[in-house]
Amino acid sequence: MSRVLGIGIMLAVMSGFAFGETPESRTIRIAYTQFPPIEYQDENGQAAGSLIEMTRKVAREAGYEPEFVLLPVSRIYLYLQNGNVDLWPGLTDIPALEGEVLESWVSPLVTQLSAWYLEGTAPLEHFDQLNGKTVIAIGGYTYAGLIQWLNGSDSIRVTEAPNHRAAIDMLRRGRGDYVLDYHEPVKVLLSTMPDHNVRESKIRERDAAWLFSLAAPRAAILRDAFDDAYLRLVERDEVPPVRIVGPGYAIPGFPAAYR
Repeated sequence: MSRVLGIGIMLAVMSGFAFGETPESRTIRIAYTQFPPIEYQDENGQAAGSLIEMTRKVAREAGYEPEFVLLPVSRIYLYLQNGNVDLWPGLTDIPALEGEVLESWVSPLVTQLSAWYLEGTAPLEHFDQLNGKTVIAIGGYTYAGLIQWLNGSDSIRVTEAPNHRAAIDMLRRGRGDYVLDYHEPVKVLLSTMPDHNVRESKIRERDAAWLFSLAAPRAAILRDAFDDAYLRLVERDEVPPVRIVGPGYAIPGFPAAYR
C-alpha cells in the first residue's frame, strides 16, 4: 500500500471523530429504569420505550453510540452523582440531583403524577384530602422531593411498595387509600387487569429531560450536542416539536415548595 493511500485511509477513519477522540470515547453510558411504556427492558433484555427510542435517535444524531444500563431509580441517582453513567432520560427538578446534573434545554415529553384509588373512594380533588389517609409510594421514588414532605407530615401515613404492580396489589388488598404513581406505567399495568376497579386523579404534571452527570468531564459538551441534535431532528420531522416548558398543572393544595 502506498504511503499516500495509507494516509488517506487513516484520515477517512479519523474524520468521524473530533481531535483526541477514539471510537470508545464516542460511546456514552445511559441509565434507564422500569417505567413502561416510556422506558423499560423488553423480553429480549434490551432497552425499549418511547423515550429510549428517542434517546437512541438523538444520541446517534449527535455522533454518539448509546450503551444502556438498567438500574433502579435510587441507583440511577447514585451513578449520576459519581459519574458511573453519563446521562439518564428522566424527569426535571429532582432535589437529590441538584448540583449533580445538567438538564437538557429540550424537554421531549411531559408525564403525569396521579393518585390511584379504588372505586368507592372519593376522587382526590384537593391535596388536603390526603390528611388522615395512607398513601402507598414506590420505593426509591422521590416525586421531586414530595416524598420528603409526605414523610414529614403528621397527618398522612406513607407505606412503600417495591414496584408499580406491588403498589396496585397493596391498594386492592386495602393496605392504603391512594397510590402515588405516574400515569403511564400504571395504565400499562391496568391494561392487563380487565376487571380492575382502580380509578385515577391527576395530581401534577412533570417535564422529562436528559440529565447529564456533572461528575463526567464532558457533561456540558454532551448536553449541547443533544440539544443541537434534537433541533436538527425536529427540522426533519423525526421527533416531536420543541415543547414550551411551563409550571404545568398541580392539584389545589399541592405543597408550593415542590411544584
